[in-house]
Amino acid sequence: MDKLLYGIAYYDEYMPCDRLAEDVRMMKAAGINVVRIAESTWSTHEPQEGVFDFSHVTRVLDAMEEAGISVIVGTPTYAVPTWMVKLHPDILATTREGRGLYGPRQIMDITHPAYLFYAERIIRRLMEVTAHRKCVIGFQLDNETKYYGTAGPNVQERFVKYLRKKFRDDLDAMNREFGLDYWSNRINAWEDFPDVRGTINGSLGAEFQKFQRTLVDEFLMWQSGIVREYAREDQFITHNFDFDWRGYTYGVQPQVDHKHAARALTVAGADIYHPTQDDLTGAEIAFGGDLTRSLKNDNYLILETEAQGFPCWMPYDGQLRLQAFSHLASGANMVEYWHWHSIHNSFETYWKGLLSHDFKENETYRAAKEIGREFAELSPHLVNLKKHNRVAMLLSNESLTALQWFPINLASGDAPLGYNEVVRYVYDQLYRLNVECDVLWPEATREDLAAYDLLVVPALYAAPERLLQDISDYVEQGGHLLATFKTAFADEHLKVYHDAQPHLLDRCLGISYSHFTYPKQLRLKSDTYTCADTGVRNFLELVNPAGDQVQVLASYDHPSWGKFAAVTRNRFGRGSATYLGCWTGDELLREILLDVLKDAGLGETLSDTGFPVILRRGTNGLGKEIVYYLNYSGEAQTVTYRGADGVELLKREPVTDGHPLALGAWDLKIVER
Repeated sequence: MDKLLYGIAYYDEYMPCDRLAEDVRMMKAAGINVVRIAESTWSTHEPQEGVFDFSHVTRVLDAMEEAGISVIVGTPTYAVPTWMVKLHPDILATTREGRGLYGPRQIMDITHPAYLFYAERIIRRLMEVTAHRKCVIGFQLDNETKYYGTAGPNVQERFVKYLRKKFRDDLDAMNREFGLDYWSNRINAWEDFPDVRGTINGSLGAEFQKFQRTLVDEFLMWQSGIVREYAREDQFITHNFDFDWRGYTYGVQPQVDHKHAARALTVAGADIYHPTQDDLTGAEIAFGGDLTRSLKNDNYLILETEAQGFPCWMPYDGQLRLQAFSHLASGANMVEYWHWHSIHNSFETYWKGLLSHDFKENETYRAAKEIGREFAELSPHLVNLKKHNRVAMLLSNESLTALQWFPINLASGDAPLGYNEVVRYVYDQLYRLNVECDVLWPEATREDLAAYDLLVVPALYAAPERLLQDISDYVEQGGHLLATFKTAFADEHLKVYHDAQPHLLDRCLGISYSHFTYPKQLRLKSDTYTCADTGVRNFLELVNPAGDQVQVLASYDHPSWGKFAAVTRNRFGRGSATYLGCWTGDELLREILLDVLKDAGLGETLSDTGFPVILRRGTNGLGKEIVYYLNYSGEAQTVTYRGADGVELLKREPVTDGHPLALGAWDLKIVER
């Protein structure tokens, strides 16, 4: 892109009065240079079957074109009109809970032939109206697409065909891989295949979820094919991927394999929502950004993030600005708010936009005006920020699904802990140490792994032998590995490996174990780590070092388990492999990570600055390094600048090595050098 995009989602259809001209005036004053339209209002565009009305779309396009504001057009297929459900009630997805009732969005079966017929028709009609317009710079396919739990008879039938192809019609092979002899679940004829919604078999259930994720890949690729028939070469195709949700963006999305689904796109995109006020840390912005940037190994778009959002997200002074630049610091080329105005009816009435319900200027809007001005001024220096980090984190949808079936603290009586909890446990502490990560997926090649000095593998519970062998070879050839508990336990079908754990990594890591449990008032002992909090939480493995050459970095301070290791390091070939066999506190984990980073030869890259001041780096289009200093604190901070002479871009002040950088509350500095 040739400039930073700063935008909003805009819904003329929702307005209680005609204020388009005033909205455009206020957008221009705030530096808004892009809007997203159309993705939410199918029932307005097609009020009855085969009757089309795109007047809201063309009216907005006319206004934006005249104002010089770019437009992203969203295909409106994620919320179906009432007439469609009346004509075809079975368009509503049948899920584990049964057939849904009309009302919410994203309740349809994305494989249903009638739905696909109507969806193709509305997409084509919308493209005919919009694709030729000069203000239209790109298209968003659908909206936060997932498989929505669809599991009706047609999906079940497709799943059986999928399995027949996967196992080459060999029922014995499938029964063996999934362990279906258990509880008489064996399937002896394909026509006897039961409704998978009732299965108690984790292998079969996880395979069904994996199949359901492929429906998203297929659906987005199908939409992309239609849009490409109309789109110009200068128009992009994107999608707003979302993430696992804990009341805000949290971790890997269970219902989508982002890496696979992104093949339908020319530019990756994401929706990132996060806590604010005293809970703003920037970790969700960084995690979502690192994952999305890694989909295409390129810049990406933030298609939705909060302006005011939920009342609990109303930002403090400075936070909206800090958040916006934090997205850029991870490699985003666009920051777009959901949405322009707070709506006056229905489900999201209190998910507030940039403007409140009165449409008047407010503190959030005035903050956006400052951001828009700075984006415009600094765009040549900040757009197209490129990154290649020396640390990569391996993420796995298969392991996520596996640990939904078999939570880490199974039967402990506590709230279930799964894959994303482990991912964020490790990622967040790297983030607080100012260690940036790229993201890899299980299909990564040996060459992909070799591009990094350190590979971080959190809870890779389910993995094929090919991947485990590649990880072992990566270490043997000089790479450095940090693997956590629950890694290399089961194959890609959730079948537990029946030899030494961790399977195939036992030689690389120099360990094995056969016992694991939940800690109760258990602590670690170590001559390596000095952290005062040595408590063990949630889960532990009783690790056996494979020989004297394995360094035991920590063991358990316990009369029965004192002979077992908790944290180990092994020299394997030209590399090293560290294993974290238990869940420690955050402070101790940071100390472990620092030790691993130094062992991997990354000590000189470590900053003497840590959270709440976060550093993010990259190279701009001018070939210069950009360093962001982001203060996630309500208190002023002063850090010492380290590096070559440069310029602080926001104040246009020179900086030299040893120069103090004063950051106000929720403030930032940007150095170009």
